[in-house]
Amino acid sequence: MSLTEAAVKFGGDTGLMHMGWREPVMWAIGGLLIFLAIRKKFEPLLLLPIGFGCILTNIPVAGMMEPGGWLYLIHVHGIKSGLFPLFIFMGVGALTDFGPLLANPKTALLGAAAQLGIFISLLGAVALGFDLKEAASIGIIGGADGPTSIYVTSRLAEHLLGPIAISAYSYMALVPIIQPPIMRLLTTKRERAIKMEQLREVSKLTRILFPLATVILCALLVPSATPLIGMLMLGNLVREAGVVERLSKTAQNELINLVTIFLGVTVGATMRAESFLTAGTLKILVLGCAAFMFSTAGGLLFGKLMCWLSGGKVNPLIGAAGVSAVPMAARVVEVEGQKANLDNHLLMHAMGPNVCGVIGSAVAAGVLLAILG
Repeated sequence: MSLTEAAVKFGGDTGLMHMGWREPVMWAIGGLLIFLAIRKKFEPLLLLPIGFGCILTNIPVAGMMEPGGWLYLIHVHGIKSGLFPLFIFMGVGALTDFGPLLANPKTALLGAAAQLGIFISLLGAVALGFDLKEAASIGIIGGADGPTSIYVTSRLAEHLLGPIAISAYSYMALVPIIQPPIMRLLTTKRERAIKMEQLREVSKLTRILFPLATVILCALLVPSATPLIGMLMLGNLVREAGVVERLSKTAQNELINLVTIFLGVTVGATMRAESFLTAGTLKILVLGCAAFMFSTAGGLLFGKLMCWLSGGKVNPLIGAAGVSAVPMAARVVEVEGQKANLDNHLLMHAMGPNVCGVIGSAVAAGVLLAILG
């Protein structure tokens, strides 16, 4: 091969010769996600690596997501296999205090009611032309649980993983913006001002028995939810046992941080221009927002019912925390409650339905996988 032929071959193999208009658009989208993560602090732990992965996968000829590419290998072994979301769930379990839920078990009903958006958006997605598996993957956004959304989508509609992950994590970051107007619309100022009794102390034995009882019950009723619930409760048992502090700290820090990096970059790598720049992506973003709003409304409306049944002892605002955005949704409840009554402290009361929402979204995911998987 002559020098001229080598130069021509090298020039033909560069990404510049294979680049169209879509790639720069996707770089801009990746850059926007990185901007939102750094400047606006919107879910930076996920949006930053997702944005970088989006840029990497849309570099022509680089082959990041082609068989043999390093992102492809991570995707196959971490996302497609379901391992990364499960590891994240174990870390979440190690970080979660189920004490507020155990102190007031009836708030579990609020976590269940806040899954309403999953099924309403599923029906909406079907009406817009998505098949059942795609619709289920879109609907799970309503649980406001990123790892669950990724886990379900990787099994039912892997080609939608990019837009669904972006939708799920974006709306989780927008909890302080999306939820307050719905709270004020569906509750009165008098209801928002209700003060709740201080929660009782929960014994260590109860805290240890809870993850064991939960995983057995959920596994018996919804076997397909066992991987998610099992890893969540394993992490929580490690936390509450009090004898394996090294394991607990590893699950809370090193493990979840390492997996989060690879999860984010790999999810971003699924955002290929040809599959992301479609009308379907816009529909998913709209449906994801609707799912989140209906889930918030479902929790609030059930909270109003509990308020009425209890004779005004339950503040319906805590129902909005039934989504899985822990602890952000509970903090929003605290803020809205104090706007109505400066002496109102609802944070710990809201944490009950908030942590139950994590369990509820996992169970809902198990039901969908059992039916459609």
